[in-house]
Amino acid sequence: QLLLLLLAFFLPPGAEADEIIGGHEAKPHSRPYMAFLQIWHQGTQKRCGGFLIREDFVLTAAHCWGRLEKKARRTAAVGPLKLPSSKAWVGPGKKCTVAGWGRTSPEGKVSDTLQEVTLTVQQDKACELLSKPPNRYKKAIEICVGDPKIKKSSFKGDSGGPLVCDNVAQGIISHGKRNGMPPRVCTRVSSFLPWIKKIMKSR
Repeated sequence: QLLLLLLAFFLPPGAEADEIIGGHEAKPHSRPYMAFLQIWHQGTQKRCGGFLIREDFVLTAAHCWGRLEKKARRTAAVGPLKLPSSKAWVGPGKKCTVAGWGRTSPEGKVSDTLQEVTLTVQQDKACELLSKPPNRYKKAIEICVGDPKIKKSSFKGDSGGPLVCDNVAQGIISHGKRNGMPPRVCTRVSSFLPWIKKIMKSR
């Protein structure tokens, strides 16, 4: 069976899972690693993103836990995304992309097509200021993305999708403010790479 790797992160109080705001529809088959996840939680169906890192592994966020039914079949339209090295470090100013099937505005409906948007990595202080209580944001294991002056970000429903920088999965969409305004927080994949590889090797 296709297993989900779950990064052990839970949303802090006042935060919401993510969706795309200010983006555009992705070109068909341009992101062959993207996975659309439907999860039932306490009788309610929720949606999340995820991404293929091997034929039998989808990486996603902890609050998007679940199990897929079978291995993915690699084709021209289905294929894994590269993981970073354990020493990789994405710093402020780097332009990366996120994608998902979530809402395109705080009041809008979820999208039935894959949306994508380019975001700029921010100084850690930008996300430290939005966290409650202060200093909940941890730069060693998280990445702050999205210019607060530009209304472009991930939002509800995109949690678990990848932050892609130079065709490498450097982050996993996690959370941010309830109104969808940037910056948003992503989990830093390189910080968990030894654990991810250990889990993959055991399967």
